[in-house]
Amino acid sequence: MASSCPGKPFIPRQLPRAGGPAEEEWLREYLMRVRLAGAVATGREGSLRRYRQFAARDPRALLGLDPRGRWGVPEILELMAERCGVRADPSYTEGTDTIDPDRTLAALRAFAGRLREAADRRIPVLIGTGHPHRLLEFYVTLASALSAAGCEVLTPARGRRVDMTTRFGLRTHNLDYVRGVATLREATSPRAGGEPGVHTHSPLPVRTALAALAEAGGPPPGLVIGDHGWVCGAGQLGCEAMGPADADDPALFVGEAEGLVSVAVPLDDAVRSAYYRPLTRYVLNQACLSQ
Repeated sequence: MASSCPGKPFIPRQLPRAGGPAEEEWLREYLMRVRLAGAVATGREGSLRRYRQFAARDPRALLGLDPRGRWGVPEILELMAERCGVRADPSYTEGTDTIDPDRTLAALRAFAGRLREAADRRIPVLIGTGHPHRLLEFYVTLASALSAAGCEVLTPARGRRVDMTTRFGLRTHNLDYVRGVATLREATSPRAGGEPGVHTHSPLPVRTALAALAEAGGPPPGLVIGDHGWVCGAGQLGCEAMGPADADDPALFVGEAEGLVSVAVPLDDAVRSAYYRPLTRYVLNQACLSQ
């Protein structure tokens, strides 16, 4: 999804002092200004289509999750209204969707709390993304902070082949890492091309990484951080997992409701990369991991 914010990126010149209500109020307004929350660019039609796919157990919407409950479209819409802030009215079928910024802030605090616990316990972490063009910088900063705090940032299965079926046929990818963050690359596109990785919602990359850890006889990660298939795929395999999710990503919120996902942070996951920097600052400050 393309960013809905035209022109030059809005990056604040001065952020409020870390901590306290002033920072949260500023961040709440910021989330809505750059449309990370509030009226987001995610279309209602697309959200409802994804809810129908999830209800039909379409793998494209499950993202590696195998839900235990009976999730029809009405139940999914009710859950998404509760946890994400989308409009609960089933007759609203066209236009933009919404994300409640207060729910985003609450989830960011929970996300930061888990980062703090991981750092305190110095547990190994695995970080990966299927949205490298937008979220790579966010994850790289988290990886650096956790590493500085004494956590081992795992990089298993580097270079391993991952075959994925797409609408264009079978595509071969390789699992790669950018400063501790896993991404997929087209097998024919070397890093020298400058691309940070390919866009994917598949759980295959995290399954490949976790299988490599098991093959090597090492312990599984104590925490997996990522999006889409990284979170749902890891959670389904018993790893604690958390990450951001858009209004059309019901799988992460269902996983959270069923106890398979630790934290799902509702926000638009496809705005400009630079727009996530204040969120990164807030999370690291909340977790006492600012460098």
